Amino acid sequence: MDFLEDLEVYNLAMYNAYDFITGRTNLNYLHDRMEYDLLDDYPLPFNPYHEDGKSPDVIDIVISHFVTLEEYEKCAELTKIKEECEKDLRT
Repeated sequence: MDFLEDLEVYNLAMYNAYDFITGRTNLNYLHDRMEYDLLDDYPLPFNPYHEDGKSPDVIDIVISHFVTLEEYEKCAELTKIKEECEKDLRT
């Protein structure tokens, strides 16, 4: 894989993480799509079998990516989710 392919996979992983974190997709959906060969690969910056991607560290990585792309609406939505998750961790 060359640099541009790596960058494309990284970008896809960030969009996938956004969908996963915001609830636009979930593990059951991914499993079903893979089971019926409708999806070959679904890169994520975390293991969805061990976490839901809603840890502050993962969300920060995804926010940073979308700040770079100037997709501020996504950043705002992720920041709100991060604040809710941090609040849940404190209680």
